[in-house]
Amino acid sequence: HTVYKGPEGETTQWEDIQRRLGNLPPKAPVWKPDAYTPEVQAVRDAAWVEGRDEGELREAEEAFEDDRFLEEYRQRRIRELAAAASRPRFGSVELIRGSEFVQQVTNAGPEVWVVVHLFKDGHAGCGLLQQCLDELAAKYPSTKFVRIVSTDAIPNYPDANLPTLLVYHDTRCVQHAVGLAHYGGAKRITPEQVAMVLNTWGPLCLTADEDEERAAQAQIKALVARMV
Repeated sequence: HTVYKGPEGETTQWEDIQRRLGNLPPKAPVWKPDAYTPEVQAVRDAAWVEGRDEGELREAEEAFEDDRFLEEYRQRRIRELAAAASRPRFGSVELIRGSEFVQQVTNAGPEVWVVVHLFKDGHAGCGLLQQCLDELAAKYPSTKFVRIVSTDAIPNYPDANLPTLLVYHDTRCVQHAVGLAHYGGAKRITPEQVAMVLNTWGPLCLTADEDEERAAQAQIKALVARMV
């Protein structure tokens, strides 16, 4: 015997009548594939490059073969990220001794800015300033923050000069500040106020983007200096 079967989903007139009368269950829906939706490709532009990390940029090498400008930008961004990753990172205020001062401060490195807090335990002004420095050290890890007992750093250093901040860069002390008056006094001192004052002395409290920009500018200056 031969059984003839129509296309899938096709019914006979008799079956349609029986379904209207409720004698047959509803007809099962005919399966249809989902409509094709083309995959949206990410736009590879300058904004895309800016938002990637070093590994993602290296993997995207082939995506920029036909765009000279974006390829140069990709390469520059990789260099910037690599330079940022290679720079020292700190993040806290380290307690040092007098015997460590030269190694930890004077010879910290030509790229490192160091903030030194001369303090004594129990001194109210030192306590207020130290609270601000703890917060700034965590927020701006590219700057090295240290503290040292004042008389351990400088024998017979008078308590009347406390707290004292020293700023070192490239083996030299480039700034010193005695007392809290620089930051508005004991009643007005805040981490933000201290950061604002420190930034008048050097690039000490910079955001990650500002720090990367400063490093890039330093690289350009170094390159120009070698070419002269």
